[in-house]
Amino acid sequence: MFIVGWLFKNVSCNAVAQKIYVELNNTVPCVRLLNATHQIGCQSSISGDTGVIHVLESEADLEWPLSKGPNPPYMVLLESSLFTKSIMMKMKNASSRVAGVVVVPKTSQPEFSPHTTCPNENTGVYTETYDHNLAHCNTTVWNPRGNGLSYEEFDFPVFSLKEDNETEVIKQCYFDHNRVVNGSGLQYPLCAMQLFSHMHAVTDTATCMRRSSMDFSTSPVMVCDPLGGYNVCTFIRPYNSTAFGHKENESVVIAAARLDSRAFFLEDSTGAEGSVSGFVTLLAAAQALREATQEAPPTRNILFAFFHGEVFDYIGSSRMVYDMKNNMFVIDLDNVHSILEIGQVAVRSGTNLFLHSDPVSRRNNTVHDEVTNLVKNLQSSTAGLNLSFVETGFSQPLPPSSFQRFLRARAIPGIVLADHQTDFNNRYYESFYDNAAHLNLTYPSNLSPEEQLEFVTDTAKSLTEVATAVARALFKQAGGNNSQVNKINADPKTVLGSSLHCVFCLSEPNPPQYYVGVAKSSHQANALTYLVQYLLANLTGTATNLTQSQCKKPDELPNESTYLYSYLWVQGVVPPNSTQRESFCVRTAVRLVKAVSPAFDLGDYVSKEYSTWTKSQWKFIKARIFLVASRDLEMLTLGVGVAVLFTSLLVTYFVSTKADVLFSSVREPNNTAY
Repeated sequence: MFIVGWLFKNVSCNAVAQKIYVELNNTVPCVRLLNATHQIGCQSSISGDTGVIHVLESEADLEWPLSKGPNPPYMVLLESSLFTKSIMMKMKNASSRVAGVVVVPKTSQPEFSPHTTCPNENTGVYTETYDHNLAHCNTTVWNPRGNGLSYEEFDFPVFSLKEDNETEVIKQCYFDHNRVVNGSGLQYPLCAMQLFSHMHAVTDTATCMRRSSMDFSTSPVMVCDPLGGYNVCTFIRPYNSTAFGHKENESVVIAAARLDSRAFFLEDSTGAEGSVSGFVTLLAAAQALREATQEAPPTRNILFAFFHGEVFDYIGSSRMVYDMKNNMFVIDLDNVHSILEIGQVAVRSGTNLFLHSDPVSRRNNTVHDEVTNLVKNLQSSTAGLNLSFVETGFSQPLPPSSFQRFLRARAIPGIVLADHQTDFNNRYYESFYDNAAHLNLTYPSNLSPEEQLEFVTDTAKSLTEVATAVARALFKQAGGNNSQVNKINADPKTVLGSSLHCVFCLSEPNPPQYYVGVAKSSHQANALTYLVQYLLANLTGTATNLTQSQCKKPDELPNESTYLYSYLWVQGVVPPNSTQRESFCVRTAVRLVKAVSPAFDLGDYVSKEYSTWTKSQWKFIKARIFLVASRDLEMLTLGVGVAVLFTSLLVTYFVSTKADVLFSSVREPNNTAY
């Protein structure tokens, strides 16, 4: 009976809740991040924040929620064209009247970057001690459009809506109940919204990590998690993965790109120009080199490194440098011959791409000569292509790049390839506008998903030429035979077209997560890492005849080596007259390598050398709308309820005290005879 009653109670409560609330299931919250010195991001109160909905139609319309509106606090709904630093700071400064903000990502702005003007300025190579004239972007402001919005702290929740239908439901509720017409007063009930995004972590990383380490129960609550993930790496000639440290008589050229990006709403990160253009180009270059390096192996090895967490103070690259310095990687810094990093390369004006080098390390004649040779190899590799590589001035520092973390350890020759000579061409650096549309990645509407994989966009064609030049230059830099150079060509269809389509998941409703994520103890990489790992394995590995079960346990086979290779079961192409892809096992040198800041291994949560970024945990994220009655009606309802309560108590008391009179009955004698 108890179980039936409990079930009936829960069903009734759920039914009532469904009649009162409209749940919003496709939202993305702004969350709290912390580092060694402060906290940024957004959060709600522990019980959620509630406000009357106001749809912002222009910046002048802010007067209603900030001062004139009679029913504060307000939940402000605005389209992304109004999601500016100016508007957000005005609401932050009047937070007592603003319960929260909801952003509808529709129309784009002419330019918008919520990042800083000098990305990663405190963890790059250009410090006061390295060269004070180049520190803090004194000579070149790389991201002049940056307004720093992503690094502000808001004490109210900020959500982004992903579903157009939910946006229309909210707007219709506002127009039906909240919109002021001709200055007339609002009539109750009003349409309100409630947002839940309470964050557990506060103050800074040291505080939250200390609280997380306090184990007062059998199931301690984690307050925050370090940001981190995995780098994706492969050599053209693999080394024993268990033999760490220096390799005698080995010289390695590193070809690098970063994987991650970020936005104000982390899950909305896409980084089309910021990161995807670089690592997709490097994927294509790796594939273009596969055949040439097998036919005529160059004298030097080549390491393709895809670094994760670079947006947050170079997590991935600083980890690799740390491991190389401490004999925890398969090579060390003394094995590194030179570095070529692919930066932002998709938004170029004209045919020029630019070669950036470090003016400080080039004061060393040996480094200068090797950089000059690398520039020569790059410029000569553009023969027959519709692009040119132009060297920037010697006085200009490197743009934000993973290469800077290697230079902090030692002077290494290197170049960063980018589409900008000075400040970024990217108008949407680290914002949700830096997406596939920003690169004009559009497909004819009549193409199926499989046909889209084969379709070569103008962007793919452009990046194919960059990848071809990069591959040829790497081959030369590694000491390859010049007779092989002209045979090296990137494939625009199978590499660039397919890779761009896969990375952006243009035919899928849920694209991969582009920001680095958190370093969990379960050792799980995020979807983007796995995607790049499998793409790189497919492009550079060797197909085998192993079955799926053998592919999972190759160490049991006599002719396979898990010390040199990893084995991945990948999907192939769809054969003609079939709907199923042909899967097979790939033998590859691709490895996932830990990309977690050394600060967390060292327990140095106030480190100035390494990234200390963490992400707060939370109990749940939720958004819903409902109709709210007037204050007078609520007080009247409360008063009536209290009156009924006291009346019932008095009646109960009276009945209880007179129970012997009210409920007495006359007993018949026991000896009654009939």
